[in-house]
Amino acid sequence: MRDLAGGFGYLLAGQRWVLRRGRWLGFGLLPGLVSLVLYAGALIGLGYGADDLAAWATPFAADWSAPWLGLFRGFLTALVFCLGLFLAVITFTAVTLLIGQPFYESLSEEVDRSEGGDAPESGLPLWRELWISARDSVRVLVRVALYGILLFALGFIPVVGQTVIPAIGFCVSGFFLAEELTAVALARRGVELGDRLALLRTRRMLVLGFGVPLVLSFLVPLVAVFLMPGAVAGATLMVRDLTREDEAPEAGAGAEAGTDAGAGAGAGAKAPAGGFGPPPPAYS
Repeated sequence: MRDLAGGFGYLLAGQRWVLRRGRWLGFGLLPGLVSLVLYAGALIGLGYGADDLAAWATPFAADWSAPWLGLFRGFLTALVFCLGLFLAVITFTAVTLLIGQPFYESLSEEVDRSEGGDAPESGLPLWRELWISARDSVRVLVRVALYGILLFALGFIPVVGQTVIPAIGFCVSGFFLAEELTAVALARRGVELGDRLALLRTRRMLVLGFGVPLVLSFLVPLVAVFLMPGAVAGATLMVRDLTREDEAPEAGAGAEAGTDAGAGAGAGAKAPAGGFGPPPPAYS
């Protein structure tokens, strides 16, 4: 529970960060507005066509008597729309981050600078950063699609499919949404996708505390657009602490090795400290 609350704390801290810096809030809204228009059109189209898709996919039920035909296809229509909404929540962030790559890179760097320490830079040209971001997003979305198909199938299980499965779906969405957002800061630190996922799994409850509330809020129209800048800021704050925690044991081992080596050689050299500057204040 403490980690869940901590993850939510990072989300709130990110929103406070951009609200105190109105220029960065406005700066980060532009990509979200473009994505919102695209996704609104896609979801409206799905809403109109979901019932036809359900009828096309279930020709075997055409001879069922009332009310079973209507109930079955109505249930399937709802599942199709929920799956579309599930994918929209996940892909919205990926597409928005891709559209707004230069915007969010600059915002994330400013968060690092404002909290003390260095602001790591990838050193790659923009076209290369866009390519890596698009490639990693596709790899993440393939994982999400596989989870989505599995959860869609499990949704047909009575009771469990309408209670437990949606809750699991929100957790899956929250984890991968957090991955997409933390990717902005982690990619600047040279952390590859596989290592990013491994890092986030070590603090899964913290990540869910950050991602799941964001997923739920993204279900409200327009909210995703206004929360995106703060979500990127909050993800950067979380990355700063996660990478510091991840490097602390290595730094301690290096310092111990340096002390032993210095004792053997009669030298008092110290191993360099790990992390990205002094710890930031608690985000509560």
